[in-house]
Amino acid sequence: MVYRLPQMARRSFLASGAGACLWAAQGAVLPKRIAAVITEYRENSHADVIIGKYLEGFNQAGKPPGPRSKIVSMYTAQVPDNDMSRDKAKKHGVPIFRTIYQSLTLGTGRLAVDGVLLVGEHGDYPLNDRGQKLYPRFELFLEITDAFWQTAQSVLVFNDKHLSYSWTKAKRMVEISEELHFPMMAGSSVPVTHRDPEIDLPWGATVKRAVSVAYGGKESYAFHMLESLQSMVERRRGGEMGVASVECPDNDAVWAYLDRTTWARRLMDRALSRSKRRQPGDLRALAKAPTAYLVHYRDGLEAATLMLNGVVRDFTVAVDVEGRSEPLSTLMWLEGGKPYRHFACLSKQIEKMFESGKPIYPVQRTLLVSGILDFCMESRFQGYKKLETPELAVQYESPRESNFCKDPPPWA
Repeated sequence: MVYRLPQMARRSFLASGAGACLWAAQGAVLPKRIAAVITEYRENSHADVIIGKYLEGFNQAGKPPGPRSKIVSMYTAQVPDNDMSRDKAKKHGVPIFRTIYQSLTLGTGRLAVDGVLLVGEHGDYPLNDRGQKLYPRFELFLEITDAFWQTAQSVLVFNDKHLSYSWTKAKRMVEISEELHFPMMAGSSVPVTHRDPEIDLPWGATVKRAVSVAYGGKESYAFHMLESLQSMVERRRGGEMGVASVECPDNDAVWAYLDRTTWARRLMDRALSRSKRRQPGDLRALAKAPTAYLVHYRDGLEAATLMLNGVVRDFTVAVDVEGRSEPLSTLMWLEGGKPYRHFACLSKQIEKMFESGKPIYPVQRTLLVSGILDFCMESRFQGYKKLETPELAVQYESPRESNFCKDPPPWA
């Protein structure tokens, strides 16, 4: 689906002759044409397990089922020695362009795709002094939207994982999508994968406390931890009102927090009970370098996401719900190897957006989580200081319908 830019934004382009005719809409019966904008495409990279499912089916076995939409162009920012993009492109007849503008226009000078998949995860990029990997998602997004400006047209965009390591850049991405009136969705596979048990927070429930438990890198996987929790608590009564403050203690300070915060310890234990990959043994002996991401919401909700490397290798959530004697808890399932079926769950949600022209959930979820993570990294940088976050007054309402994967679970 192609969108015209707002009238005022279009006038300068049309006056200068830069506005092209709209690409002929073919209707929902034809597959959508998708441009893939990628940082790096190698074995088991996010490009492999997302773009690969568009090229070779959800099981990446070269046969159905798979998305109806078709990858019709690629742009790769980096080409490592173990690159897969050239071979895959040749096999499937997909041209690789030298610029993002060319990949969106297919060399025609007018927008020639129905959507853009921005996969800006993996690649040779530096870390800053806060431990954040400087993936150029914002910069790639600006090139995508520059093509929109040049053609006076726009299409749907999906951005894999968080919008940016920087709150300022993440916020600007959403602002640009609103200014140019194109639908945008972002996020990872964790909120939309299979759950065990297959439950969600009842829409409109009253929630005061929540915990998620996971493992991984202090920035890269912390996004998943925070997003898994946010995808549950955003359904609470009153909708999402944003975050008032964050803090991010490490090591002994985490155990001290759990010792003095009985609700967090209780919910952590409940979340851990859902883990399929928990190591037996003493918690404190196993988790030698724990980190806590403490989030204080503007409506009074208190949440803790706990990174317990050495204890678990999965993602679990537990929530106190008013009127329930026991916490609501679930596992958000990740497959440990190919074909990484949790990414098939994500691809199906992306495909729903491309097919319907509407995001399946608000991009504001990813915006808020991107901001929470950025400020948590700043808290660590400032010696685990509690940071007030008036910037994170992000308000939105989640859809009533749950959007986690409801196909028969792999363990059934």
